[in-house]
Amino acid sequence: MSTTVYDQIKERFAGICEQQDLMDHDVTVKARTLSIEEAIGDPEADDFPLQQGRERLMQADFSGSLGQAFTDRHGDFKGPLREILAMPLENNYRRAIFVATVNAVMRHLGLIDKTIHCKDKGPADCASALVAFLSEEYGDIKILQVGFQPAMVEALVKRFDYRIVDIDPDNIGTEKRGARIEGPDATAEAIKWADLLLVTGTTVVNGTIEQFLTDTPVLFYGTTIAGAAELMGWPRFCACGT
Repeated sequence: MSTTVYDQIKERFAGICEQQDLMDHDVTVKARTLSIEEAIGDPEADDFPLQQGRERLMQADFSGSLGQAFTDRHGDFKGPLREILAMPLENNYRRAIFVATVNAVMRHLGLIDKTIHCKDKGPADCASALVAFLSEEYGDIKILQVGFQPAMVEALVKRFDYRIVDIDPDNIGTEKRGARIEGPDATAEAIKWADLLLVTGTTVVNGTIEQFLTDTPVLFYGTTIAGAAELMGWPRFCACGT
């Protein structure tokens, strides 16, 4: 059986847990679904995926340290860390539990920060910071964004040669925030077209991440992928998370 990126993440995370002597402790991890207000406050817009009811944030609590993960399959879970590490990551619900847990534990150990989604004007401020970062770091490039984040879309489409793909059927084929949203069928061609892939961290939960680990440079964004990015050495942008 070939090794997947999830096998690698799990192996590296388990190694840290063993090194820190966490595996033999009766550790309890809780995950719960946050309301829209708890998750993002009032961003002064109404087209964020959380507000449309298609995604929720799962939140893991590990000894008072919190980690989050976006998912479209959500629910409560309580169990020891060893149980989560043994869990087959075969659907979005289980991957969300695992990813949120990784974020909480690694935050607890001081290995990562910005594991809590920004609120209110944070998304707009993050989008402005992202444009400045990309302009300074890469200059004039062709960007493929993966995942609809409205504030980022509006800011990026004005500055760069830009395309966006999304898996939400309600978004595909529509124009939002100045950009036409393409569907998964366009992904392979769009990756070849782009100089940089700007990829939502949610891909590590929904199982699509491996197709974006190509020769084309990738920059992940958001809180969901905080722990996995640190474990795997992937670059991540998150300006306003806490």
